[in-house]
Amino acid sequence: MKKFIMVLCLAISLLFWSNRIYAQADPPADHGASTDQPGGGAPIGGGLFILLGLAAAYGGKKLYNQKRSKMEE
Repeated sequence: MKKFIMVLCLAISLLFWSNRIYAQADPPADHGASTDQPGGGAPIGGGLFILLGLAAAYGGKKLYNQKRSKMEE
């Protein structure tokens, strides 16, 4: 029950913070120029490395648990 409450509190806090988090700042107020960059030039490198790191950690944890359960048998 305690774990459920902690997860619920985390989910609710992330919901409230999500409207304050922006990927990048607003573009400068240059009304005469047009931007021809597809996607607005948003960087994806940092997020990609975070996702890869989390996937590696998740896979490592799964392997660790699998080996541990085999040793207990």
